[in-house]
Parts: sequence; structure tokens; C-alpha cells
Amino acid sequence: MKANIEKLIPNEYYHIYNRGINGENVFKNSSHYQLFLEKYTKHISPFVETFAYCLLSNHFHVLVKIKSESELLEACSSIYEGKIISSFEGFLSNQFSHFFNGYAQQVINKQFNRTGGLFESPFRRIHVDSNIYFNELIKYIHHNP
Repeated sequence: MKANIEKLIPNEYYHIYNRGINGENVFKNSSHYQLFLEKYTKHISPFVETFAYCLLSNHFHVLVKIKSESELLEACSSIYEGKIISSFEGFLSNQFSHFFNGYAQQVINKQFNRTGGLFESPFRRIHVDSNIYFNELIKYIHHNP
């Protein structure tokens, strides 16, 4: 049975989180946090506004707002040189997939001579649909560590 996964919609806010498969640490040393953020900047930041994040040894949380359709098109055009997007939801999910896979393969798997996935799939996302939830989520993320 496939899980009901929240679609990522332009101009909406989301709590996005994930953890290592079987609770495995996704950050194995201090340099991995910076490398994770570098991958995030490359694959995710052009398409979202980030309001809060926390990186813990075996999981992470981010609170983002997906940019507007026009901002997404502009970012895609400049990054992918005119690539046509048929579905923002599919495109954004693919960006997160590239991000997770790039980090796992280029940082963890390469360094530790391992293979396979690092993160649970699919990544979790919750639509943030109220100011109260937004404010509570900011507190939750900042106090999580």
C-alpha cells in the first residue's frame, strides 16, 4: 500500500523531514553537515524560501515555502537553460530526490565505501496551513536539537 504523500504546491509552506534508513546516522562527522547544506543550496534553495532547519545526526527538519510558479519557471530557466516543466509537483519532488541521492552517493557512500539508499523514501512533508502551526513549527525545529 502506497502512502498518501502531500503534493508540493507553489506558494505553500511545508515541513519537510527525513531520517536515515533504520535510524542510521546521515551525518557521520562534522564536515557532513556543511556538505549537506551545500547540496541543499544547489538543489533546493533556488526553488524554496527556507525559514528554519535543524540537522541532527540521524534526521533533519526544514520549514520552507515553495516559490511562486513564475519564480520557479525563472529559476528553472536559468539553471536548466529553458527546460520545460510539465508538473511542478513532480519537478520539486525530483529536486529533493536529486538532493538526497547526491548527498548519499557523493558524500556518504563514496567516503564509507557503501552502496544503496541513505534516507527513508519517500521523504516526509506536511503542508503548513495556518499561522499557528507555522509558529509552533519554528519553535519545534529550533528546540529539536
